[in-house]
Amino acid sequence: MESHEHNHSLDFYNGTPWFIYECTIELDTDYRRIALFLLYLFIFIAGLLENLLVLWVNWRRRHSANGVLFCLLNVSMSDMMVISILPFYMLEVTINQVWLWGRFLCKVTNLIYSVNLYSSTFFLALMTLERYLTLTKPTFPALFPVTGRRRWWLCAVVWLFSLFLALLENVHVDLLEWDEPGCYMYPEHNFAEWFISMTIISLIFQFFIPGAVIITCNYLLAKAVRNAPEVQEKRDVWLVHVYSLVFVLCWFPFHLILFLLLIDDINPFIFSCNTVEVMYFMYSIVQCFSLFHCVANPILYNFLSKSFRSNLITRVVSYIPKDWNMEAQVGTAPTQPNGAGGTEGGRKQRKISDASTSQSDVAS
Repeated sequence: MESHEHNHSLDFYNGTPWFIYECTIELDTDYRRIALFLLYLFIFIAGLLENLLVLWVNWRRRHSANGVLFCLLNVSMSDMMVISILPFYMLEVTINQVWLWGRFLCKVTNLIYSVNLYSSTFFLALMTLERYLTLTKPTFPALFPVTGRRRWWLCAVVWLFSLFLALLENVHVDLLEWDEPGCYMYPEHNFAEWFISMTIISLIFQFFIPGAVIITCNYLLAKAVRNAPEVQEKRDVWLVHVYSLVFVLCWFPFHLILFLLLIDDINPFIFSCNTVEVMYFMYSIVQCFSLFHCVANPILYNFLSKSFRSNLITRVVSYIPKDWNMEAQVGTAPTQPNGAGGTEGGRKQRKISDASTSQSDVAS
C-alpha cells in the first residue's frame, strides 16, 4: 500500500536546516496501529462476505445483464481484489510497517491496490451515467449493450487504463532494507517531482472526473424523478444523493491529505512542524477509511435493490432440498390479482415516474 516518506531535514531555507523547527506534538502510534488493525479486519470480513454474495447472485447473469448490473459486477470484482490483499496490510501495521513477504508480493499487492483505486471509481461513474441515461433518455444508445462485443471492449479499456495508471506508481515500489525491511513507493531520483505528478494524476482521474460524473448524474436523476408529475412514491429520491455522499465521504479525506502533502512538498515552510506531523499521522488512517467503499458499495448498489434481494432469495431457495420446498407449499394456493394471471402494473412500460432509483433495478 502506498507509503509516502519525505526527509525534511534535507530542506534548507536561507541556509537554515528545516529540522531546527522543533515539533512539540506527540502522537500515539501504538493506538493507531491497534485502530488500523481493527478497521482492516472489519473491512476484510464485511467486504469479503458482501462482495462474495454479490458475485454469487449476479455472476450467472453477466452475459445477459443490463449495463448497470454489468458495471456492478466489475465493481465487485475490483473490490474483491483489494479485499484479498488486506491480510498483508493488517499484519504490516501490527508490526510497525515491517514487510516480511518479499519484493514480489510488495510490488504485486501495491499494484492490486492501485488498480482498484482507479477501476472501482471508473465503473461506478460509468454505472451512474448508464443509470441516468436509461431512465431519462431511453432512446439514447446504451453504453454497455447486451448484444455485441462493445461492452466487453469498453470493459477491457477501463481495466487496461486502470492498470496503466497503477503502473505509473508501481514502477517505483520496492522493498527497501533500512532498519527493517519495508515496502515503499520511493523513486531514487526526483522524489518531489514524482510525488507531485502522481498526486495530480490521482486527484484528476480517481476523484475529480469520476466524482463529477457521479454527483452530476445523481443530481439530475433525482431532479427528474422529483419533478415527474406521476410520482407517488418519493422514498427512493434521497437514496440517489446518498450514493454521491458516500463517494465523497470515502475519498475526499484521502485526497485532501494527499493534496496537503503535495503542498508541503512544493513548499515545506507553509505548514508548521506540528501540522506536518499530524498530516503524516493521519495519512494511513484516511487511506484505511477510503477502503470502506468495499463495504458500502454492495449495500448501496445491491442489497437495497429489490431485484437483487429477489434473486438472492431465489438462489438460496434453489439450494434447499426439494422435499422441504414441497412441505412448505402444502396448503397454499397461488393468487392472481384482477383475475388475469398477473397485475395490471406488470404490463405497463417502465416510466421514470415509477422507476426505482436503486442502481441495479434498471431492466433487471
